[in-house]
Amino acid sequence: MEPFRVLLADDEPPARKKLRELFAREPDFVVARECADGDDAARALTDGRFDLVLLDVQMPGKSGLEVVRAVGAARLPPVVFVTAFDEHPLEAFELHALDYLHKPFDRERFQAMLARARREIGRASSAHVERLEALLAQLERKGAPIVLRTGARRLVLDPREIGWIEGADNYLRLHGGGKERLVRGTLSEMEMLLAPHGFLRVHRSLLVNEHVVRELLPKKSGELTLVLIDGTRLVASRSHRQSIEERWRGRRLGKERG
Repeated sequence: MEPFRVLLADDEPPARKKLRELFAREPDFVVARECADGDDAARALTDGRFDLVLLDVQMPGKSGLEVVRAVGAARLPPVVFVTAFDEHPLEAFELHALDYLHKPFDRERFQAMLARARREIGRASSAHVERLEALLAQLERKGAPIVLRTGARRLVLDPREIGWIEGADNYLRLHGGGKERLVRGTLSEMEMLLAPHGFLRVHRSLLVNEHVVRELLPKKSGELTLVLIDGTRLVASRSHRQSIEERWRGRRLGKERG
């Protein structure tokens, strides 16, 4: 009997190395492909055949969840999500994923995951497909989390908890819910991550969640003042004014039609 083919998708080389070492001790599994970002993982899953896939929740390109959406739950083998969340596992993943591994990986926990995978692989069952579809549906309702680095730790946030972000060099200050959080990263990186959640660049050093904007006030200088729901006022630069106003008109039109 040929060993089960595994796809590892994780942007951290040490994590992939550790998983390779763990799988190397299992004669009935072989790591057939490794991917360092979500786009490559989606291509590999579309073109290749695998019996098990380990997906990092947060990767460059597509996140683990976006990979599932792109490929389609019905075309995927059983999926194990991998994460470095410091917080407890998210309830949605516990309920609907085949399993959920934390970094750094523990051999005992890894063995428990493999036991579940062996029971699932090869079954004439659509259970894993139904779980993935339920997971996507639940996260669509609640909002999928994002993972941000804060030094040696990682911070898990719902994008809806963030009102606006100001950037300075390689640090970002996140404002929302009456709190401020300082994380490493650039505003360009954050813009790519949060654009699908309704965030837009309003200044070279400011990113704003459009859902918390209450009012736009034009200034004679050509700039634009954004008044947020909590009363905060942010000034958008002239170069971003047109795109902001177009986005604002689109939102208002959408509400009227809804």
